[in-house]
Amino acid sequence: MAKVFIAGKIPDKAVALLKATDLTIDMYTDDKLIDTTTLKQHVSDSEFLITPLSTQVDQDVLDHAPKLKLIANFGTGTNNIDTKYAKKLNIAVTNTPMVSTVSTAESTIGLIIGLMHRIAEGDHLMRTTGFNGWAPLFFLGHELQGKTLGIIGLGQIGQAVAKRMHAFDMPILYTQHHRLPVSREIELGAKFVSQDELLEKSDIVTLHLPLNEHTKHLLGAKEFKHMKDSAILVNAARGPIIDELALTEALKKHVISGAALDVYEHEPEVSDELKQMKNVLLTPHLGNATVEARDAMAEIVANNTIAAASGKPIKYIVNGL
Repeated sequence: MAKVFIAGKIPDKAVALLKATDLTIDMYTDDKLIDTTTLKQHVSDSEFLITPLSTQVDQDVLDHAPKLKLIANFGTGTNNIDTKYAKKLNIAVTNTPMVSTVSTAESTIGLIIGLMHRIAEGDHLMRTTGFNGWAPLFFLGHELQGKTLGIIGLGQIGQAVAKRMHAFDMPILYTQHHRLPVSREIELGAKFVSQDELLEKSDIVTLHLPLNEHTKHLLGAKEFKHMKDSAILVNAARGPIIDELALTEALKKHVISGAALDVYEHEPEVSDELKQMKNVLLTPHLGNATVEARDAMAEIVANNTIAAASGKPIKYIVNGL
C-alpha cells in the first residue's frame, strides 16, 4: 500500500479522510517541529507528503524521497518548499489557497485595532501595576475613522481587509502590479496609487502579498523614511518582506510610530529589542489560526492526497505539473 507521511499534527478531519482509504498513514506527533534528519527518514519510502509550511522541504530532503509523487503543503505559501527542484523530479506541489482569507483578514484587523487602541499594552498594565482610575489624558490611543489605510497587495486577503475596513470610514489606498477593475475599486472604496504615494499618505500600512525574490525586503530603511512618523506598519503576510533590522531602527528612532507583527524574518525567532518595545504588538503567526480555516485546509490536503493516490486530478498545483 502507498504511504503518506504527515510531517506534523494536523486537524482530525484530514486524518479521518485518509484513514477511510487504503493508504498507510505515518504521522509525526511531537510538539516540536520536525528536524531534517527525521523528515528524511520518514519520506524515504513515502509516495505522499503532507507538511506544514513551517517545515523546510529542500533539495536535500527531496533527494531522500525517491518515491515521492506529491507534496501537499498545509498553508497558502510554499516558500518552505523547493518547488522548482520538485518539478524537476516530477513531484507535484499543492497549497491551500483562499480558505484562510477570512481568518487572516480578521486577524489583521485585530492587530490594527489592538495597536491603535493599545489593547495588549493595557492588558499588560492591568496584570502588573494596575491604574489609578479613568482620567482625561490617560493611556490615549487613536480612532480608525478618517485614518488612511494603505494596503500593499490587494489580492484575496487584501480585498477582504479593505471590505471590512471600508466600514470603519477609512480612506483606502492600494498598490500592486495590476490594477483592479474600477468597479471593484469603487466597491471596496480603494484607490490605486504608487508604493511611494501609499507610504507617504497612509496612517496604517498593511502587507498582503507573497514572499518571493521580488518581495523580500520590499520595505526597508528607505521605505520607512517615506512613511509618516505617526504611521504604523502591520504584517500578517510573510516576515522577510520586511527588513526587520531596519524596522527595529525605524521604531527606535521614531521614524514610524509602531508596528503589529504576526510573522517574522527569522521565524520563530523574534529579537529581544522588538519584544521590549511598547509600541510593537507581537503575535505568534496566528493569521489563519481558526478552527474553520484549519479544518478547510485539512480537507484540501487530504483530498489532494487521496486524489493523487487514485490517479485523479488534484487541485491547487503551484509548480506547473
